[in-house]
Amino acid sequence: MEITDGRVATIHYTLTDDGGHVIDKSAADAPLSYLHGAGNIVPGLEHALAGKQVGEKLEVDVPPEQGYGPYHDGLVQDVPHAAFPDIGAVKPGMQFEARTERGPMVVTVTQVGEETVTVDGNHPMAGKTLHFAVQVAGIREATEQESNQGHVAQAA
Repeated sequence: MEITDGRVATIHYTLTDDGGHVIDKSAADAPLSYLHGAGNIVPGLEHALAGKQVGEKLEVDVPPEQGYGPYHDGLVQDVPHAAFPDIGAVKPGMQFEARTERGPMVVTVTQVGEETVTVDGNHPMAGKTLHFAVQVAGIREATEQESNQGHVAQAA
């Protein structure tokens, strides 16, 4: 059986940055399962996995356009401390949901100044090439529920 749209693929993966530092990886006892063709993983990785079979290993370099998109300077802005009235001490790395004209957006605090806080609405991996080492651990047909929901059913 091979990975095709509508099937559930289970993979072990390690994601590294350009310097070879591990950013994320699946736990040895908990590989990632996703519904292929449903946009559950970044497009570049999903495309590379199409047609693969259980046991296959591959290394995939996913450019920003096929990952989390390019970095947009316009999504970085300084806001007054008053925008965080219920937060005691705002610190870099904290994330908040901001209301924008395009709807809600998660922003990450990157700097805290005397009067303003710099927030970044880009995904933390935007503008970066993603380097995946992957092994296909399993493939199965999706259940009707998974097909209807567009993602793998969570174990209870």
